Amino acid sequence: MDKNLDIDNVDLKIISLLNEDAKTPYTEIAKKVFVSSGTVHVRMRKLEDLGIVKSATLNIDFSKLGYDISAFLGIYLEKSSLYDAVIENLKQIPEVINAYYTTGNYSIFAKIICKDTNHLRTVLDNIQKVEGIDRTETLIVLEESINRPIQFFDKTGK
Repeated sequence: MDKNLDIDNVDLKIISLLNEDAKTPYTEIAKKVFVSSGTVHVRMRKLEDLGIVKSATLNIDFSKLGYDISAFLGIYLEKSSLYDAVIENLKQIPEVINAYYTTGNYSIFAKIICKDTNHLRTVLDNIQKVEGIDRTETLIVLEESINRPIQFFDKTGK
């Protein structure tokens, strides 16, 4: 944690609770943290201003929307200098939901979601046409066993 940020245990507890469920009302958070709801509001504004809290998101079960295939894609670039251009092109493919610049075998590691294997094939074809991509390796997800937010602990380790 950046030592210059004015973050205390109350902030960490608020973050942890909202990280579990971003829809939790501030009044409920306040009761659990033993502060007023106004304090939670002020703390959240501070965390947003510091850039710690970027947004509140939904945890969606894509399979219930017909997207039955999740896959990870290891992307090899022709040259690492093409990273920015490749990422801009990947942003145009809606099935690419995460992309990371990595060390190791791949230059980019991405997560994609598709409706079925035919859709997956189409998406892979589109990705492989992106200028700067040398080749890809696909790992299809069989089961997501862990999907959880990080647990923040206060400075005493509690």
